[in-house]
Order: sequence, then C-alpha cells, then structure tokens
Amino acid sequence: METAPAALVTGVGRLSGIGAEICRTFAERGIRVCYTFWHPYDRDAPWESDDVFPYQFADELRAAGVEAHGLEIDLSLPGAPATLMRQANEKLGEIAILVNNAAVSEQVDILEMDGPMLDRHYAVNVRGMALLTRAFVAQFSAGSGGRIVNLTSGQGQGPMPWELAYATSKGAVEAFTNSLSPTVAPKGITVNAVNPGPTDTGWMSDDLRVTLLEQFPMGRIGTTRDAANLVAFLVSPEGVWITGQVINSEGGFWGK
Repeated sequence: METAPAALVTGVGRLSGIGAEICRTFAERGIRVCYTFWHPYDRDAPWESDDVFPYQFADELRAAGVEAHGLEIDLSLPGAPATLMRQANEKLGEIAILVNNAAVSEQVDILEMDGPMLDRHYAVNVRGMALLTRAFVAQFSAGSGGRIVNLTSGQGQGPMPWELAYATSKGAVEAFTNSLSPTVAPKGITVNAVNPGPTDTGWMSDDLRVTLLEQFPMGRIGTTRDAANLVAFLVSPEGVWITGQVINSEGGFWGK
C-alpha cells in the first residue's frame, strides 16, 4: 500500500491564518502534515493570538483522517531549519512537500527602520526559508513529486511604504524561488511562490475591509481557502509542469 505524501508547513500559529487553512486543505486530500508555530512572535503580533490552538490543531487534522504533528520552533535561529527537518523526518519520514509560510512582519517607515529590525526579517523570511529549503532538498530522494511553495506578498505589484523591511525580504524570496527552480528540477522538485493578495485572516479593521472591498472586482476580499486551494493545486500531481513561477492570486485586486 502506497504511503500518503508528507508535508511540512511553517507559520501555523493562528486559527484563522493561511498556514492553518493550508494544513486543513492538505488533510482533506490525505496529505500527512507537520506544522510549525512560535508563540513568542504571535503573542507580540497585532492580531489576536491563542496559546492553546497550535497544540490542539493536530487533533483537528487527525480527525480528518491523517497523521499530524505540531512542532514549536524559533526559525530565526541559524540551526533551527536543520533541527526542524530532522524532527519532521522522525515524525513522518521523507517530506515531499514544503510550504514556507512563516514570516516576520513589522510596520515602520524608513526613518524607524534600523539594523536589528532588518536582521529580524532576514533571519526568518530569508535565511530561515533558504536553509529549510536546503534541508528539504537534501533529504528528498523520491526522484519525483517534490514540491516547494513559498508565500510572498505582492511587493512587486506596488509599493509597501510602511513595510519596507518585510517587502525587501519577500522580494528576496521571489528571487530565490526563480533561481532555485532549475537547480532542483532534475531531482523531481518544483518551486513556486504564491502571493495571495490581501486576505482576511482577522488582522483587518472594519474601515480597512471596506476600503479594500472596493478594490476587488469580484465583490469580496480574499479568503484563506482561496490561498490554500492554489497551494494544494501546486503540490498536486497536476502541478508537475509549473515551476519557477510567482503566482499573484488576488482575485483581480487592483489597489495597493
């Protein structure tokens, strides 16, 4: 009997987040899941956090019929990616799918930006992502069916003046995606980036939601399931011919 594929999804700290919805969508498709979270970051973030959710979320995924494990880890530490991949391998065996969703985001203008802030963004959004990808490629031996999906933020679609450090780091993610794809294609691994556009994960104020709604020609704001469905397609067998792409899946959103 063929073993169901195994996925590692980072940045799954919130009930209403994109990372959690990706895990749910994977579970519905029979994909076994390891996911990561880091409480200290979520506690200090401007959105509502839930200390219990990350520990209980594995039970929700198991109820869908798949093996699931939550791993708490600080991806800003240089050695964390290798440790995380080793833990995921111990739980699920060889990982076939990697979703780099974890990110640091702080809103400041150019005069408030400093070295430590840039380092915080780089440590997780770039170095953590790149080293975890390296660890994924090193352990992948199946020869086909490997999938890497990096979450980005449409920083190339228009200015993000209050998130300069974040936009800079996510620009690096897109460059990494493009340059990595031909390197790992012979190993049977595809690499893509997804920009889900403004997505209602609980961080939007009522005023912002009204403003954004006017810029969506489809008459609604993006949902976490919209993003998760695209990621699920990219990691499916049907996504085998798509690699090196940055996909702006924004429902026709025209504003910035």
